[in-house]
Amino acid sequence: MADFLAQRDTWSTANCSIARALDVVGNRTTLLLLREASFGTRRFDDFARRAGVSEPVAAARLKQLVADGLLERRPYRQPGQRTRDEYVLTPKGRDLLPVLAALRQWGDAYAVDETGPSVRVAHHDCCAAVHVRLRCEAGHDVPPGEVDVLPGPGLLPS
Repeated sequence: MADFLAQRDTWSTANCSIARALDVVGNRTTLLLLREASFGTRRFDDFARRAGVSEPVAAARLKQLVADGLLERRPYRQPGQRTRDEYVLTPKGRDLLPVLAALRQWGDAYAVDETGPSVRVAHHDCCAAVHVRLRCEAGHDVPPGEVDVLPGPGLLPS
């Protein structure tokens, strides 16, 4: 692995999974809107208010999240009102929940004030705290020092 990492100046970052993911979710407003969607927020006004963003910003980001396939627009209509859209996480959007949980876990440990985090996340069935861990496909917990970086099929020379 050390030899492979020593050669990383010869790699192109054009196909980097992290960079491409950040192109989709790499700004504060997007992550806050995804947080709200993961909490069950569905309506536009609630997204804007709870994420603390202006309506034009919320509209642009929600539109982009729909275009990127993370949220789906579904029409709804309350009695006596016009039809509106609500926003629901797609399977692709739900696959980001561990990312949001990891950010929350890191923030709980390093970024909150002395009073502690504003919310905690627990397993519905047993109420135990939920944590994100590195785990290999064989089911082993993997400490950060035991992670190897290997060439992938999309590695491109620079």
